[in-house]
Amino acid sequence: MAQSLINWFTNALSFLPHEVVVFIISMIPILELRGGLVAAALFQIPMIKAIAICIIGNLIPVPFILWLITPIFRWMKSTKIFRPMVEKLEKKSMEKSDKIQKYEFLGLVLFVGIPLPGTGAWTGSLIAALLEIKPKKAFLAVCTGLILATAIMCFISYGIPFIIKML
Repeated sequence: MAQSLINWFTNALSFLPHEVVVFIISMIPILELRGGLVAAALFQIPMIKAIAICIIGNLIPVPFILWLITPIFRWMKSTKIFRPMVEKLEKKSMEKSDKIQKYEFLGLVLFVGIPLPGTGAWTGSLIAALLEIKPKKAFLAVCTGLILATAIMCFISYGIPFIIKML
């Protein structure tokens, strides 16, 4: 699914410079840094440049989620139209929160850093906000997790193709 989303975005945004497309992909939930690095490798953007673009793109929404999502959700839950959507989103996010709740900082680092479906900076930040983890602590954990995710995804997106080429 992520690969088809990446393809759709790269085609829909083909009029933009590749770096801008990678930046946008890195900001989008589900795709995030993982999708951005895959797209950057496909566009043959140098790895160091891709890392900077993807980390910045993926980090931009994080402070807004950590500091603003709770009051926004509170307001949305006070309306009939948005309440079911917010409650469903909270429930889905909290289903993934057990390790974060138990190990807090390390749990959040691993949740954000290990590239599995449904994990990443967006969901990790949302869960941290819902668990009322202090925003500064959560932001540091998300940043640390992004470093881990970057290392893993760079190996997958740049390292493995390089190794295969060398064989």
